[in-house]
Amino acid sequence: MQLRKQIIISKLPSHVAIIMDGNGRWARQRGLDRVFGHQQGVTALREVIETAAELGIKYLTLYAFSTENWGRPDEEISALMGIMVQSLNKETDTLLKNNIRLLTIGDVDRLAVDVKERLAETIQVTSVNTGLNLVVALSYSSRWEITEAARRISIDVIKGNLNQDSIHEEDFEKYLTTYGIPDPELLIRTSGELRISNFLLWQLAYTELYFTDTLWPDFGKDDFYSAILDFQKRERRFGKTSEQVLEK
Repeated sequence: MQLRKQIIISKLPSHVAIIMDGNGRWARQRGLDRVFGHQQGVTALREVIETAAELGIKYLTLYAFSTENWGRPDEEISALMGIMVQSLNKETDTLLKNNIRLLTIGDVDRLAVDVKERLAETIQVTSVNTGLNLVVALSYSSRWEITEAARRISIDVIKGNLNQDSIHEEDFEKYLTTYGIPDPELLIRTSGELRISNFLLWQLAYTELYFTDTLWPDFGKDDFYSAILDFQKRERRFGKTSEQVLEK
């Protein structure tokens, strides 16, 4: 609670992204199967979502399953898909109760049929909510997203719907799966890894990065508060000088 009191609500990041890492290591340290780590990670996930909603953060993007994760053992992928369906079944009422809107980014067509169906249902029923926008990255990788955007742009140029000589950053962003979602102001990565693992490469251009050794299943409210407080101590210049920022 002491950490919560230190947070300046007027200086909250409007969009926080999280790479939830360390489930497997958490389980291995306890002599358990990796699946138990993923299950425990759901508890941490619930707490962080509720904390973000309570603070009044507008967007929370979670890296839940990457394109590269398809290369994991079949039994682990199957277990993860089962956990996703189970979580959606359990948490839809909680999302509605807390005015949370669910969105997804990524190549969701690759997901199991039951996951896609349950996901679509939850997105539909929460679409009227006006609080936290919970963006879940599923079967996502930034290189896939950028490549797909380039492919779709080339098709529009060929069709004459887009002038290749007048393509600007704003035009490119319209072809990304995150179009309409503001870029993250803060990225949190757990488990001590110091990389962004093919996540939101375009969108993270001016994002503040925060790394913690805490494994995802152990990441709780105070850990989230600590990341927010660290963010609030930073000077965000966007290429300008400190003097220019102060003059603003």
